[in-house]
Amino acid sequence: MRPWREAWATALYGPGGFYARGEAPAAHFRTSVHASPLFAAAIGELLRRVDRELGEPDPLDLVDVGAGHGELLAGVASAADDSLRQRLRLTAVEIRPMDLPAVRLLRDVADLPPVTGLLIANEWLDDLPVDVVELTEAGPRTVLVDGSGIESTGDSPDATATAWLDRWWRPTGVGERAEVGVSRDDAWAAAVSKVDRGVAVAVDYRHQKAARPTYGTLTGYRDGMQVRPVPDGSCDLTAHVALDAVAAAGRRAGAGETRLDPQRVALRALGIDRRRPPLALASTDPPAYLAALQRAGEVAELTDPAALGGFGWLVQAVGIPMPEWATAIAAGWATRPATDGGRRNCAGSRMR
Repeated sequence: MRPWREAWATALYGPGGFYARGEAPAAHFRTSVHASPLFAAAIGELLRRVDRELGEPDPLDLVDVGAGHGELLAGVASAADDSLRQRLRLTAVEIRPMDLPAVRLLRDVADLPPVTGLLIANEWLDDLPVDVVELTEAGPRTVLVDGSGIESTGDSPDATATAWLDRWWRPTGVGERAEVGVSRDDAWAAAVSKVDRGVAVAVDYRHQKAARPTYGTLTGYRDGMQVRPVPDGSCDLTAHVALDAVAAAGRRAGAGETRLDPQRVALRALGIDRRRPPLALASTDPPAYLAALQRAGEVAELTDPAALGGFGWLVQAVGIPMPEWATAIAAGWATRPATDGGRRNCAGSRMR
């Protein structure tokens, strides 16, 4: 029996672990990057706004933390105009090998040199292991697990975990659980600290303090299906992210202006519009109508509030003002809690 954080880390990243053996994420779940090239287009638009705010530096950094096979970097670079592309310096932070020309591959955020530009972590934090705590009759206890997924309760959480729970997520009823986000806060702070001037963005399925899930969100995915979380290396293990706590960690690491938006709001602010094409276009230009209809369908998937559109976007400016954002878009979280916000399977969004 080991704490979940320890077992989870071994199952995903240890020798023979799910990711350590080179599993391709797209074989098991579908992210916004896989759903539509429009997601990369939105990131490209944000990159252009950051570039303008920075005064068009040379080089301009685009860093993808948890880059998978580099699909997002490739999509943004291919859509960039010649002037921007010539200045663009692409970096992937990823433990798995990839073969993309002109992309610098690093295994850890700690290896990043100072960044001037845009750093994005799309569905990175959710795969970072955390401890699970359950409130028992005797008080909060760390949940232990063996290799087959059988659980028991262990000792009280340590002082650091207890302080985090007191501030961000305190279970109130016996049997309720919380996922201690200290490791994720620290990881995001480390990423933000690498940004000299620019913007750092974390995109993930999330919850906020006013609406934490009662029994936690830890689950597993394999071959596009949700499965019981078992730390044996056979499946992805993931849990929603307390993005409000992560935002506070980013500010402690040097971030200034901060936004927290649902993905559907962020994409709309970056020019991704879900309006259907006018029906008259079907008569005057059928191919254009079909292309526009397909685009509208892709936007609908990216902005569905019960799926990918419920993801949270944490956007933090470092050393510069927040780049232009659509002023007509209301800031802040959606009024509807997104406890089902987003994760993906091969047939659609990975859900829970």
